[in-house]
Amino acid sequence: MSIEETEQEIIEEFEIFDDWMQKYEYIIDLGKSLPIIDEKYKTGDKLIKGCQSQVWLHSELKDGKIIYTADSDAIITKGIVALMIRVLSNHTPEEIMNAKLNFIEKIGLTQHLSPTRSNGLLSMIKQMKMDALAYSSKLES
Repeated sequence: MSIEETEQEIIEEFEIFDDWMQKYEYIIDLGKSLPIIDEKYKTGDKLIKGCQSQVWLHSELKDGKIIYTADSDAIITKGIVALMIRVLSNHTPEEIMNAKLNFIEKIGLTQHLSPTRSNGLLSMIKQMKMDALAYSSKLES
């Protein structure tokens, strides 16, 4: 499934809910299904800078595709990183670097996050794309 197809799937899932309390509950539920990061990667260098809560993000390249795992000490943040992993994990570095991530705006996420959580979301995206850029450089050399 392409990144755009996954984004469309998420947009349709969020359209089911009538209000933001239901959407927050859904985001929290998504966090419970997050592919958990191995404890050995819960280190300072894996912490995403710019997040108010602690978020650890690990990526590795397998068969030309990046696999992300993560964890967070905050339930909403854990759900947000689970959404990002669902969209970006298992794609090539090139696909990840070029992803527009329009679903974030279309589901209304940015308007309903506190400024600190919005900054954290941007930091997550930036880190995931930086990892993709780093793997892309390795593949080219």
